[in-house]
Amino acid sequence: MQISVFGLGYVGSVSAACLARDGHAVIGVDVDEDKVRMINRGKSPIVEPGLADLIASAEQAGNLRAVSDPRSAIENSSVTMFCVGTPSHENGSLNLDYVRQVCQQIGEALRMKSGFHVVVARSTMLPGTVRSLVIPTLEVASGKRAGIDFGVCVNPEFLREGTAIYDYDHPPKTVIGATDTRSSELLRTLYAGLAAPLIITQVEVAEAVKYADNSWHAIKVNFANEVGAICDAAGVDAGAVIDVFLQDTKLNISPAYLRPGPPFGGSCLPKDLRALAWFARMHDLDLPMINSVVPSNQAQIERALRVIQRQGRRRIGVLGISFKADTDDLRESPMVKIVETLHGRGYDIRVYDPNVSQASRNGANRLYIRNAIPHIHCMLTSDTAEFLRHAETIVVSNKSQVLQHVLEQSRPDQCVVDLARYLPANGCRTAISVEPPIGKREPIQHRSFLWRPSQSYTKRLHNAAATA
Repeated sequence: MQISVFGLGYVGSVSAACLARDGHAVIGVDVDEDKVRMINRGKSPIVEPGLADLIASAEQAGNLRAVSDPRSAIENSSVTMFCVGTPSHENGSLNLDYVRQVCQQIGEALRMKSGFHVVVARSTMLPGTVRSLVIPTLEVASGKRAGIDFGVCVNPEFLREGTAIYDYDHPPKTVIGATDTRSSELLRTLYAGLAAPLIITQVEVAEAVKYADNSWHAIKVNFANEVGAICDAAGVDAGAVIDVFLQDTKLNISPAYLRPGPPFGGSCLPKDLRALAWFARMHDLDLPMINSVVPSNQAQIERALRVIQRQGRRRIGVLGISFKADTDDLRESPMVKIVETLHGRGYDIRVYDPNVSQASRNGANRLYIRNAIPHIHCMLTSDTAEFLRHAETIVVSNKSQVLQHVLEQSRPDQCVVDLARYLPANGCRTAISVEPPIGKREPIQHRSFLWRPSQSYTKRLHNAAATA
């Protein structure tokens, strides 16, 4: 392919060199004349193991050159990648000046060009930036329409400094968010030789993935360091503890617990986190991350309450009140806190949870249910018809299969607030993490704010359960 790469910094230089090595005709573009001259002399503008040799070979083979003129680069390419910086302002917001400028340049060049052209964003930008800034700037500058006259893709990079060339050739995944199928298929062809999962998704998902990755990496570093501090204070070998921790690939280093859903509860997690926080205080240890986990969980509970109350309906039906699916354990259940708060604010509530109802009659938790939370005991019902007659809003708290038949009988006039993300992610649910869009920004298409049953609901629900 003929590819132009705007921005010859770290990501741009590595991307341009690797693409040229793979046989593509690559034109680098930068406003810095020194970078342009270095590329054209076969030298690397950044320090990265192996990059200087790669650039020298690509330049000598005639596959890589650099210019400072955006129009000539666009005219002589069919795909344009921009890899400009998005540094932070003092308040933490992104400085998007470079993105705006490069999109203006690309758009002006596209105005003069005939034929379909694909613009690929490799710069790291917050979800919504492509829709709110990149596409409008390109359209105004070019006088053309995204998805019709030109395509726009988001293709985040996963390159680590010091191992960037290896990471380019062995990515953990290749993610492509596209405005149209034509553009995504072109990029799919570009990356066909990489032995990694190739994921075609929505533009906003591709934007958010990079932030999810980097946040998780930072959390892992801080987690290991805070566990190390606790172990040091206790006289325990921190390395040995982490070695044992890492051998658990079922719960620890795995997808377990990494699905958005309801807050955590139960007899273990809250208690153990409080014990660690107390231990840290006794040893004058500052553990900001571990100490913030319980407050963060409480914030999730408050967010769920806001979503439920936003529906504006006073009669609430709660599907599942135990702290997780398929148990009758109510200890530190976030749903108990939610129900108690709603009850205190005057909401009329019914709770359907067969496991808890049975435990209230003859289970081990009978005395706790009847004595510690008697007001909730009075809300329990085993009659699905009565539950459905009562509920104007149905709150789904977990993914227990025993709740499925109740949802199947819900009416079109009932709101369903899906805190457990039980329903298919197809734009028809209210999820715990969803807040109204800021300002006039349109909501992401696959995250609408209210779910109502449709005629195809039952079929989709069964398909989702079968997939899970």
